[in-house]
Amino acid sequence: MLAIDTAGSRCSVALVAGDGRALAARDPDLGRGHAERLMGLVGEVLEEAGAAYGDLSRIAVSVGPGSFTGLRVGVAAARGLALALGLPVVGVSTLEALAEPFRADGPTLAAIDAKRGEVWLAGFGPDDAVFLLPIAVALDGLPGALEALPVPAVVAGSGASILAASFPGARVENGEGRVDVVALARIAMRRSAGEPPRPLYLRGADAKPQRSGLSVRDSRDPDLAPTGPGGR
Repeated sequence: MLAIDTAGSRCSVALVAGDGRALAARDPDLGRGHAERLMGLVGEVLEEAGAAYGDLSRIAVSVGPGSFTGLRVGVAAARGLALALGLPVVGVSTLEALAEPFRADGPTLAAIDAKRGEVWLAGFGPDDAVFLLPIAVALDGLPGALEALPVPAVVAGSGASILAASFPGARVENGEGRVDVVALARIAMRRSAGEPPRPLYLRGADAKPQRSGLSVRDSRDPDLAPTGPGGR
């Protein structure tokens, strides 16, 4: 399986075996420029593993929440490759990928510091249980949003420190908020491919002013066009 994550500043790509082992991976922190580097990184992991596009069985991609531009790049590339190669493609929430390494320990609340006075949250438990779908919460509304949730065993992600005071007994993990693209692949292995994945945006694009009256706090982009593989 080929797994791709471009939801943040990193451009992460991994080739993962059916038993969940990473065969090859790349994880550069680019900040910007994902579109220029992504397919080259895909070629690198295939070459390192001695594989070709024809050896792939499916593709996994993070769908967000995350960077508006980064998500479009990753999802378009994954859909384009899947279309060109006739493969299933599975979208995975960035928040679920953050929770995956810890969810066997009990309820895990994944949190991303979205800046601008917001945090993105979702809650996961063992055996693919979900107790909170991805939401954007203003910091001044956190107490009310959290009071109805089960007490987590773990809070994970770049927003974990924001939640720590509300759950003093919870273990704080991965405060850097770095997505493990191999964990993302393992989630996708447990899923059936359905509709082509679309980016999950919990706010509007940072580069564009938000139109008055338009709610984009939990929307999906209907106009994302797939692209081809662009070579190895």
